[in-house]
Amino acid sequence: MTLPTFQMFLEKLNSELNFFLHLPFMLKVKNLNFLYPNGRGICDVNFDLQVGEHLAIIGESGCGKSTLIKAIYGLFDLDEGEVLWNEDRILGPAFNLIPGKESFKYLSQEFDLMPFTSVENNVQKYLSRMHPEANQVRTDELLEVLELTSVKHTKVKNLSGGQKQRVAIGQALAKVPEVLLLDEPFSHIDQFKKNRLRRRLFQYLKSKNITCIFATHDKNDVLPFSDFTLVMQNGKILDFRPTKAVFEMPKNHYSASLFGDVNVLSVSEFGFKSAKAEVLVYPEEIFITTNSEFTGNVEKVYYYGSHFLIQITTQESDFFLRHHEKIQKHEKVNFDFEYQKISKRI
Repeated sequence: MTLPTFQMFLEKLNSELNFFLHLPFMLKVKNLNFLYPNGRGICDVNFDLQVGEHLAIIGESGCGKSTLIKAIYGLFDLDEGEVLWNEDRILGPAFNLIPGKESFKYLSQEFDLMPFTSVENNVQKYLSRMHPEANQVRTDELLEVLELTSVKHTKVKNLSGGQKQRVAIGQALAKVPEVLLLDEPFSHIDQFKKNRLRRRLFQYLKSKNITCIFATHDKNDVLPFSDFTLVMQNGKILDFRPTKAVFEMPKNHYSASLFGDVNVLSVSEFGFKSAKAEVLVYPEEIFITTNSEFTGNVEKVYYYGSHFLIQITTQESDFFLRHHEKIQKHEKVNFDFEYQKISKRI
């Protein structure tokens, strides 16, 4: 090869390398279909995610959340469609001796740990032994994030269910993944630990630019920590939009109810300007006031610490609102609506 030809070759190689290095990684799920022998599964699933974005998958039990997580990871041979990470197709068990993409990490509800070794050893399970000092720094960092430092030398068999779940998360993150797939990641963790852990974990994932997809039943996992939300029902996508939009403008009652209590109110009874017969209204969008034509009777009162959930009945309706003070049962009250928020759904 002559010198000019070799220089042209190097320039071309350098150009292609720069293109690859600056190419934004993207997860593409295209027309994904997978059915179990009983006919249940997922159908016509399509969505894209950019690197570092977080997606929450929500829906009732049996809707296909876990199946979708497993399909993305590569645990199934798909009936149709494909999953791509930066144009690299993720293939199932028929093509891989060990299913799953190496740069992905998947944490199922049935996490697999080594019970007779320490927390520290479990987190280090997939790290190379060639770099012990770097591994120790990495392990200590994760134990701090997951609040496991105090039990780092404890055998896993002696831990609580919540502690084991945190060890499993640490194990999944030890070798920094490009994509982290979590199935009900906080289901075993005590409530007093859960809120702090969620904040620390998702902040850590964002700082490392790790794409995260997680299936959950808990709206407190979804609203503060997901960029996008995918709503599933009967194995199909009902909605896929930015989380704020999914919450503020739900497609239907099912979608709204996944975030908590929601009322279905008559447009004609309450004077909403809409061509629809009914409108979805969250309890926090109804308030008690003395300056309103709408009246109702207090049927039941539920204490939630930060507020009271109050059941109101009118001649035609039965619904819930939030109030900061307790109101006596059977008391007659005036109420009104946050029309600006509700108007997004009309």
